[in-house]
Amino acid sequence: MTSHRISAEADPVRPGADRPLTIVVDGEPVTGTAGQTLAGVLLGAGRREWRTTSGGGAPRGVFCGIGVCFDCLVEVNGLRDVRACLRRAQDGDVVVRQGPDRAGAQEADR
Repeated sequence: MTSHRISAEADPVRPGADRPLTIVVDGEPVTGTAGQTLAGVLLGAGRREWRTTSGGGAPRGVFCGIGVCFDCLVEVNGLRDVRACLRRAQDGDVVVRQGPDRAGAQEADR
């Protein structure tokens, strides 16, 4: 089999125009593009960590990027333990960092 190059102009697979979206992360608006995962939006905004571990408070963000590990867990629209690498961002999503300090505060609110 022989490969060949085609110019970008001749490529039949063309992405559509970007559709911007805004999510709210810990009270701050963060912009991204429709189709990105939450992790992609967060990384694109320069955020590399958004969870802390229960055994020592170590920072976590994306590790595997394919949903095998649980390092990228966040709360989305009130639902805890969402893997940011798997969930596509939706315009208006409200994302909150997770960690032992956050869990205790939410338990106290109930």
